[in-house]
Amino acid sequence: MNDRYSRQILFSPIGQEGQEKLAEKHVLMIGAGALGTGNAEILVRSGVGKITIVDRDYVEWSNLQRQQLYTESDANNRMPKVIAAKSRLEEINQDVQIEAKIIDVTPLEMGQLIDGVDLIIDATDNFDIRLIINDISQKYRIPWIYGAVVASYGISYTILPNETPCLHCLLQQVPMGGMTCDTAGVISPVVQMVVAHQSAEALKILTDNQEALRKRLISFDLWTNQQASIDVSTFKNTSCLSCGEAPTYPHLSYESQTKTAVLCGRDTVQIRPTSAGKRDLQTIAARLSNTGKVEQNSFLLSFTSEPHRLVMFHDGRVLVHGTSDVTEAKSLYYRYFG
Repeated sequence: MNDRYSRQILFSPIGQEGQEKLAEKHVLMIGAGALGTGNAEILVRSGVGKITIVDRDYVEWSNLQRQQLYTESDANNRMPKVIAAKSRLEEINQDVQIEAKIIDVTPLEMGQLIDGVDLIIDATDNFDIRLIINDISQKYRIPWIYGAVVASYGISYTILPNETPCLHCLLQQVPMGGMTCDTAGVISPVVQMVVAHQSAEALKILTDNQEALRKRLISFDLWTNQQASIDVSTFKNTSCLSCGEAPTYPHLSYESQTKTAVLCGRDTVQIRPTSAGKRDLQTIAARLSNTGKVEQNSFLLSFTSEPHRLVMFHDGRVLVHGTSDVTEAKSLYYRYFG
């Protein structure tokens, strides 16, 4: 172990003791896109004991510009992101346990994922999931690190239950911006900068160096050369429903769950089925074969009926490509999958 991690051990705030602590920790990575792959690679190279990576999507060509673990072969084969990421990460460090979950995150899934988790890293692209992470973090006292990128702008903040304001508190005080990658695009350098902030904070937490945590919200625009570091400690709200004196964790309730979601920058709607259970993709493919173009791998079924493409996973989730209209997406879903 000393050979592989010798330079990290020479860094005195980590040292041999910190390296041994790191090897005992479990990180939950929500999202395997740009931030997820960047953070995962750094933590795997650093020697974290276990990483569970969760993502609902598969690799597409537009991902290759900034999502560092994926290849053209992954995009051609529409490999689920977590499967491709796990394969690459195990080639980097076989001593790290990598767990891959092809699921969409709801409160139910989050509750099943957090057992033994020491840290949650946000690598998602929407606030529905982030608010679920936030409430789970507060309820089970697990720290998490928020991060987001769009265009050339990045933002990150570390949230410690019982100590710092939570995301729910911040959303009442700090404008998070209305741009998305659909409207503004994104450049790769800003991804790497947010990853650097998130992974550095992660190493501090995982090696029990909490006194070194930044404790400020940081934001920056790499194109306009602007940066801000904001003390948000006064934003903690004692009446916050997520982290206040009488929390109800509102984003874990059934009513708060989103059954449809328009995916960022994809002209795509995700639809979750009303009932859980594994789907027989082979039978569905046979039924659709005379209706349009059907392609399959071990993880998903892709059905194209121009100008739309519908992708179904084993859990029944469907990505409807070619529309951002939820009503139209539902109509296509019911038309082909019942």
